[in-house]
Amino acid sequence: MTNDTWFIPAGSRPEDGWSTVVDGRVDGWTHTGLRTGELSDGGELHLPSDAVERIVVPLAGSFTVTYADSTKADTTQVLDGRSSVFDGPTDVLYLGSGTTATITGRGRFAVAEAPTDQHKPAAYVPRQDVPVELRGAGQSSRQVHNFGTPAALDAVKFIVCEVITPAGNWSSYPPHKHDTNRPGQESDLEEIYYYESAVARGVDAPESADPFALHRTYASDDRQIDEFRQVRTGDVALVPYGWHGPAVAAPGYDMYYLNVMAGPDPERVWNITDDPAHGWVRQVWESETIDPRLPYTHEKEPA
Repeated sequence: MTNDTWFIPAGSRPEDGWSTVVDGRVDGWTHTGLRTGELSDGGELHLPSDAVERIVVPLAGSFTVTYADSTKADTTQVLDGRSSVFDGPTDVLYLGSGTTATITGRGRFAVAEAPTDQHKPAAYVPRQDVPVELRGAGQSSRQVHNFGTPAALDAVKFIVCEVITPAGNWSSYPPHKHDTNRPGQESDLEEIYYYESAVARGVDAPESADPFALHRTYASDDRQIDEFRQVRTGDVALVPYGWHGPAVAAPGYDMYYLNVMAGPDPERVWNITDDPAHGWVRQVWESETIDPRLPYTHEKEPA
């Protein structure tokens, strides 16, 4: 183990105008990255032409991305975005390795990253084309937006999705791992969890309310890791290996997380192994129904 904590509090790694930057400079971290930024009118943030593939994900607000690579001059793409991460899926923009970009607009956004020298062309995924999956059942119900999975996006290395979990529900459950390459059975993938939490949809809470969620990672072999964290908006949990889950939405507070996964395997696939002590709970879902609060959908235009 090279890192004594795999938890990055909101704003603890700012750089060049970005709120948070996670990349290979974190001890023990290699295959994935994340940037989060916040813009107001007239502001802009830049992405250099590094050997990194990226997805620009609006969190709250709307943005314009102007980008270029060795095969194409400046191209502009508007991202309509959404009011908040609990407003259903958003449109996103994939940028291949070696692409420069300037982002303008108003609001908060994330950029998922994975190092690679191989270039894929840019791709815009409209909101209506994002595959939405309702996963689990009962108190394990959650909503997954699979805009950056192998079935939805032609990328090189990373697998990117986002998850909405209604207040009181458990997500990333049963605990599972993907830290060993066993072809056809399990992938070897680092994983980033970027969290947000908010007062549950439709709930009238006092101004003193303090939205939070819980994150858990623990050892699956002789590599030591033991993380049990209270997480809030902007916090990042890194999973280099080990069992991870549950991620729990506290009663009264909805939970969101953006997942970024990549690893050294030659195949871009998400194969997992459940913790054998808890994997049996999937059978319980067969007699339960999806939480009626789902799906969370687009209700109003972004601010």
